[in-house]
Amino acid sequence: MIELRGVSKTYEARGESHTALSGINLTIEEGDIFGIIGESGAGKSTLVRCINLLERPTSGSVVVNGKDVTSFRGSDLQALRSQVGMIFQNFGLFQQRTALHNITFPLELRGVSKSDALARANELLSVVGLSDKGHRYPSELSGGQQQRVAIARALANEPRVILCDEATSALDSRTTVQILDLLRDINGRLGVTIVLITHSLQVAQHICNKVAVLDSGRVVEQGETAQVFEHPQSEVTRELLSHGTSMRRAQAADGQSGEVA
Repeated sequence: MIELRGVSKTYEARGESHTALSGINLTIEEGDIFGIIGESGAGKSTLVRCINLLERPTSGSVVVNGKDVTSFRGSDLQALRSQVGMIFQNFGLFQQRTALHNITFPLELRGVSKSDALARANELLSVVGLSDKGHRYPSELSGGQQQRVAIARALANEPRVILCDEATSALDSRTTVQILDLLRDINGRLGVTIVLITHSLQVAQHICNKVAVLDSGRVVEQGETAQVFEHPQSEVTRELLSHGTSMRRAQAADGQSGEVA
């Protein structure tokens, strides 16, 4: 379980301060697929990076499995991050390493033997459906395949949590669905808790059992996904839903005009 208790984050630059997060209170239960949604600049990425302390809160605390990890450093911090995998929008793969050796990288950092690391990497390539792509370099893989490699790498240390920072926003709609289905399968099969940042309501509806809506660094609404989307309580959520509906109508109209042409 992950708890954010009164988490705030303020940046100082050129004598001015900017508050990215303000008094965030969230509870993410073990096994959740928890969506953090909001427009650009709402504070979503800062929030998720506070969970594994890539960003340190200015105030408040981060509690993981009953331990306040906010002040973790050194070996304690390393151990925390080995249990909290992360997937990025731009895949974050090493271009000079094959798919197989991208996956072994976090194991190498832990001092796992070469044979054990390779065995684990091959196992994970199978999990993400890329058993035959281990010796390919990222430049030889499609975007969806690269994200599958990134997912496998995030799973290398057998984490209890995976953080996904706009993990599908660089992918087309069909590939997005495939990646989301893979994440849902991993969640169900391995019991990994997933925290998913997205600006897309369609993505959140497809995979998340719970969501929190952020606006200007504050949580304006949270709860079961269906409840939040069917009965939005905040103006921000209603605007997001309205915008999403307009976008889907525009996409449908474009599709129809394309078929006529």
